[in-house]
Amino acid sequence: MKRHILCLGDSNTHGYCADPKDTADGTDRYNEDERWTCRLQKALGEKYLVIEEGLSGRTTVFVDALHESMDAVSVAYPVLMAHEPVDLLIIMLGTNDVKERFGVGAPGIAVGMERLIKKCKSVECWGKHAPNILIVCPPPIEEPFLDIVMGNGCVEKSEALAQYLAPVAERNGCHFFDARGCEFNNVDHMHLSRRGHAQLAEKLAALVPTLV
Repeated sequence: MKRHILCLGDSNTHGYCADPKDTADGTDRYNEDERWTCRLQKALGEKYLVIEEGLSGRTTVFVDALHESMDAVSVAYPVLMAHEPVDLLIIMLGTNDVKERFGVGAPGIAVGMERLIKKCKSVECWGKHAPNILIVCPPPIEEPFLDIVMGNGCVEKSEALAQYLAPVAERNGCHFFDARGCEFNNVDHMHLSRRGHAQLAEKLAALVPTLV
């Protein structure tokens, strides 16, 4: 059986494209040659199965009153069990947690990530090995940023995420990677550009084989 690499994330895992001119198809989602998950699959080769579980707006644990089942912790069991055995779970979440309406800063978001980690570790999806989780801190939202849906304070909170997520990963026996430096688009400054997807895939393609 191939090694199952499950990627649990938000719009940057789903492949949302804020600038349709940046994708070959001219749509609002990067295609299978452009998304970091698909590029990671190609780089890793046939011994791996990279599984996309990206949902725009997804949070770690914070329930969104606008849409149902947006918090990863509430769907962790069915998502993980649907793809068992999971050899490596990659969690890249936190960007949506900074929304003003949730009223939580970076320390609180890290607490949410810790709760999600513990939930994922408790699911019996890991085959014969111990839970194996990689926490990817998304790149911080950049200025100039204006999004009435996200609200105020997003840039500052996302900038601080890595310093709080790294110790959470360490004390829970998880791997950690800071995706800072992967390029965002110049439209909303919080979604990966096509080049950013390629950069993230390249970095993870070097890291993942060392973790499984």
